[in-house]
Amino acid sequence: MIRIANAQGFWGDSLEAPLDQLRGGPIDYLTLDYLAEVTMSILQKQFSRDPQAGYARDFVQMIERGAKEIVTRGVKVVANAGGVNPETCAAATAASLKRAGYAGRLKIGIVTGDNIINQLQDLTSRGIELRNMDTGEPLSAILPRVRSANAYLGAFPIAEALGKGANIVITGRCSDIALSLGPEIHEFGWKPDDWNLLAAGAVGGHVIECGAQASGGNCQVDWENIPDLADIGYPILEAERDGRFAITKHPGTGGRVTVAGVTEQLVYEIGDPRAYIAPDVIADFTSIQLQQAGQDRVQFWGIQGRAPTDFYKVSISYTAGFKAVGTMTYGWPDAYKKARAADRILRARLDRLGLKFDALHTEFVGANACHGEALSGEPSPDLAEVTLRVGVRGQDAAPIERFTRELAPLALNGPPVVTYPSGGKPKVEEIVAYWPALIPKKEVIAKVTIVEA
Repeated sequence: MIRIANAQGFWGDSLEAPLDQLRGGPIDYLTLDYLAEVTMSILQKQFSRDPQAGYARDFVQMIERGAKEIVTRGVKVVANAGGVNPETCAAATAASLKRAGYAGRLKIGIVTGDNIINQLQDLTSRGIELRNMDTGEPLSAILPRVRSANAYLGAFPIAEALGKGANIVITGRCSDIALSLGPEIHEFGWKPDDWNLLAAGAVGGHVIECGAQASGGNCQVDWENIPDLADIGYPILEAERDGRFAITKHPGTGGRVTVAGVTEQLVYEIGDPRAYIAPDVIADFTSIQLQQAGQDRVQFWGIQGRAPTDFYKVSISYTAGFKAVGTMTYGWPDAYKKARAADRILRARLDRLGLKFDALHTEFVGANACHGEALSGEPSPDLAEVTLRVGVRGQDAAPIERFTRELAPLALNGPPVVTYPSGGKPKVEEIVAYWPALIPKKEVIAKVTIVEA
């Protein structure tokens, strides 16, 4: 049995969770998932400005703070913190170990090959169209505007790095579940055609990939009675060689691990439950058997899988125009009525100026921002305050910039009892859009490099 503790569900998750996982009890592996689709575009933009950037700097700081526990307890760390610059991330990690007094004690494995941005021209010229999975459009339609392009690699390169002696494995874009599946493949010797075992690993990885969302965070079931969320324990995957596993957390921590809470995470972002498609296997979520096996412990077994597809998913980001969002807050009495009137006034002035946008969207925060027009009936007239939030987008920055100048005047020439937010004038921002595609696996070559830290 191996214990795999996850401590990051996204870039921006708790800075203390990794240290709590390292110090809270025995674990064999610490996994950290930093990369969402939009994160790759942010990191690519940083890298274009600075060739020493493009990775999750939080990871380097964490390694320095947790170096003692990592080294003395023999915990192996697996993270996709490399972003679009895994080599520089590895160098920074080695420097952090040196600062902590542990130079020469560890090996770092680097997994690259996911970043295909420099291959796009060649791929499309050879008829690999990288069509948008939602619209069917070929990538050529937006190719000049592409900002990042990364294939979701699987778990076997991570297992290879561990097999070569890596104590810390740093990857670029890989599937979220690969971070924990890689250690299982390495430790248990699972083969590429061990479909049921790999499917079990995929399900376990899916449960813990979003961090504390599996241990009581963001949980709808009986949320008010979940204990001590201020000190929530992040999830731990206890994996067995035969594919059985349990989800738990360190004793004495807050949160809760239950069948209901874990099931909420299971149905998160899975699509067809009969075919959860990962790079290394297709898992059948309808085959999952699970039960409460004690306090803060859920046991899994019986998971079935089958051969994966011949494609990797590719996450592509591209520039898609400009946007701006501004807010005004109206107070009682008649807060909602005032906000509605301000919206009508603003729209009339924008029309008078002849400003054209691809989209103009209004929300009334405090009244119906979450449900919009689906809300039945009118909000209560006794609402203490309602925030008018207006957003516009378009291909041309000029009308967006002009829009940003029209919100503030409402403070003096619109409805009464209004507060103009301290953030000031709305900012024009570039829109980064998402383009999901598939690429034949033969076009993507993963590379594993081991360096001394």
